[in-house]
Amino acid sequence: MTKSIVWFTTDLRVFDNETLNQAIQLSDEIIPVYCINELDFQTTKFGFKKTCNLRVQFLLESLADLNKCLREIGSGLIVVKGRPETEIYKMAQKHKTQKVFCKKQVGYEELVTQSKVENELKKINATLETFETTTLYHPDDLPFQTSAIPEVFTDFRKRAEKSVKVRAVSLSPESIKSPSIKEWQLPSLPELGLENCMYDRRTAYPFKGGETAGNKRVLNYLSETHAIATYKETRNGMIGENYSSKFSPWLAFGCISPKMIYHEIKNYESLHVANESTYWLIFELTWRDYFIFMMKKYPTHFFTPKGINKNELPPKSHDPVLFEKWKNGQTENDFINANMSELNKTGFMSNRGRQNVASYLCHDLKLDWRYGAAYFEQQLIDYDVSSNWCNWAYIAGVGNNPRGVSIFNTDKQANDYDKNKSYRKLWLTKN
Repeated sequence: MTKSIVWFTTDLRVFDNETLNQAIQLSDEIIPVYCINELDFQTTKFGFKKTCNLRVQFLLESLADLNKCLREIGSGLIVVKGRPETEIYKMAQKHKTQKVFCKKQVGYEELVTQSKVENELKKINATLETFETTTLYHPDDLPFQTSAIPEVFTDFRKRAEKSVKVRAVSLSPESIKSPSIKEWQLPSLPELGLENCMYDRRTAYPFKGGETAGNKRVLNYLSETHAIATYKETRNGMIGENYSSKFSPWLAFGCISPKMIYHEIKNYESLHVANESTYWLIFELTWRDYFIFMMKKYPTHFFTPKGINKNELPPKSHDPVLFEKWKNGQTENDFINANMSELNKTGFMSNRGRQNVASYLCHDLKLDWRYGAAYFEQQLIDYDVSSNWCNWAYIAGVGNNPRGVSIFNTDKQANDYDKNKSYRKLWLTKN
């Protein structure tokens, strides 16, 4: 009998999960496992935690939902805590598994962890099988190798749109044969060393983790409210549930797949309308792909002061006093302060807000951009390693910006996107 572990990481779903489907096809018995990585609760060299309570709450909700979905088809999820190279090895040894299936990682630290797991498995003659489940376009279908990804997004997009067909989704398995998996209770936030989350009524969206909630949001944004039909016009908004899709947290945890969203949009276009707005959401998914592929091309560069910039730049210093004012929303700029207040209280911020606070830190305060990226890594519910670090590098002028640098006039931006100060009043008034 062939026994295999499916090691879930940021692919917390059963629908359109090639890793899970391949494991089922190639194994007689499946043991689904998730490891709460103890390293995710440590402090980085920038002085921030790698994750905050809001994101961990979303994770725990996602794990509970994944367990429910797996049990409905005859299996369940085993959750362990520790270092993956230790815990996955112990699980493989305990169940005498020959293979461990998982999604292929992107970020440098994640790749290091994956390599450590693979090396540990070799001690018991087990192998690690990885699959691409993160992107809209499968890397094998691109008209260039990862090492030759164009340095400018527009070049990448045009070539991909012209020559690559988005693959079909894979359906949820009808059943999974697993050993008996006991019911369990997830750890609480205090048990993980974190404070319980406080809900803020001003939040742009009441995010809840899990594939079920993610699918519900996709259905609501497309078919129920038809908000996608005006996405291009509203995407720079800052207040409300439907100015943008809000899909990003579920994409970051892999509760939903970009391919699923793409095909749902195409279905919406066939039934209702195909316009600039429906295209623009696919356009944004392509941007997400691009940064994933760029991080594959440059696995360590985006974590260094000069990023992928080949020219010597004046070094940026770190001023703890100025940074604390930026972090806590106590700068001289009320538009920046309002955005940072939203981030700190909800773990979310609009795309317009993210660009402005990043530009302000890099170009007005002239601070080391990596501290901003690291703080976002701690605070964001929808933190994704490639999107976060590549976007910050882009704004700082050390990434894939063909203009070299993006400097936002935050006063003009505030007047353009918050003319009546409704956003600032919302987030600068005590709740």
